[in-house]
Amino acid sequence: MYYYKFNGCKLFSMDEYEGLEQEEENTFYSSINETIYFLNKNNPMHSKRAFCITDVSQLFSKDESVNILYKNDSTDYSIDPIIKRLIADRKIKSINTNYPTWKDELIKLPNKWRINVMALGDVGSTLLVGLVLLGKDIEIGIYDRNESKLMRWERELKQIRIPFNVDCFPKIRILNEDELFECDMFVFCASKGIPKVGEQLSDYRMVQFEENSKIISQYAKIARNSKFKGIFAVISDPVELLCKVAFLASNENDNGIYDFNGLASNQIIGYGLGVMNARAVYYAEKDPALIHYKEEGRVFGPHGSGLVVADSIINYDDVKSMFLTQKCVNANVEVRKLGYKPYVAPSLSSGALSILATINGDFFYGSTLMEDAFFGSKIRLTNSGIEIEQNDLDIKLRERIKASFDELRSII
Repeated sequence: MYYYKFNGCKLFSMDEYEGLEQEEENTFYSSINETIYFLNKNNPMHSKRAFCITDVSQLFSKDESVNILYKNDSTDYSIDPIIKRLIADRKIKSINTNYPTWKDELIKLPNKWRINVMALGDVGSTLLVGLVLLGKDIEIGIYDRNESKLMRWERELKQIRIPFNVDCFPKIRILNEDELFECDMFVFCASKGIPKVGEQLSDYRMVQFEENSKIISQYAKIARNSKFKGIFAVISDPVELLCKVAFLASNENDNGIYDFNGLASNQIIGYGLGVMNARAVYYAEKDPALIHYKEEGRVFGPHGSGLVVADSIINYDDVKSMFLTQKCVNANVEVRKLGYKPYVAPSLSSGALSILATINGDFFYGSTLMEDAFFGSKIRLTNSGIEIEQNDLDIKLRERIKASFDELRSII
């Protein structure tokens, strides 16, 4: 191991780095109170700029595919006990120095989050109501290209008040487009081509892919030019694919070359899976044979086709899991049959509630880059980066996850 110090931070690596001040091993370990940083050199196209190390094996492996969801046997790794303890305490952040912007990871999360929401349609406006009612110690900026809609929601939101405690909700301000990335989290809710109620389609989300790709590419490039350092939250459908589009568009320079000076892949989080978990709970509550999902179940993969619902990560049952999966995938169709667009539960379960969990450091369902596809699982954001939950999973469940992952990889 090589040990370094830089700008008051402690860093270590299996690679030798020029330009960093080296430190002796004994002094390196003598006073560790905060997150320390493990430097590595991986391909930025297939590796996050940073993530929270949860397993000793991640110090030695370059595999960031869906295998990162599975627990590994770390007994064979000879490593300093202090490092093992720090990993257990989630105090080691892996940083990929092949990103030119890797030093941006040597920062802490903000104490008070500034959240800017773009596009105030059905989803954006409902999400905002959730943030206003439930958000604490945050500031909210709002933007929409339609000025009337923007003015309407500024009035509506600022007229939500509790008598005799009128200042308890977050402050809200109207943004100009050039202020969109003056924040800690940018929330992309823009969407075009949403199918009308009554249209018969096999996958409503994929219909929006082409048009939404154009819009998100535009704002991903603006984020690049703004040198945005916060979270780029993707709410619009199809969530996981748009995350990948944003990553690629942001990191391509004017000559069409990927230079990775744009959004790091770990800055982009997809918010679509929360509602799939909520739908699984809804259907599990209707059947005593499935009620265990509420305590033992998990969802993985994309928001839509390819979704993987596991009835239990303790005692997995493939038949029950496939039943729940189909129910969740078709839940939006059932609402459309009633004559309504299914946007309320997604806006709140996947949107507002998951965003608030993110900034509070709580676990939620989100999609992050795994090798070369954005894939959803139970995650949380820490000062050491994104932590992905690891479990011992049934072999059939692993096969389903791998199939879903490969399908996503094949699209982009």
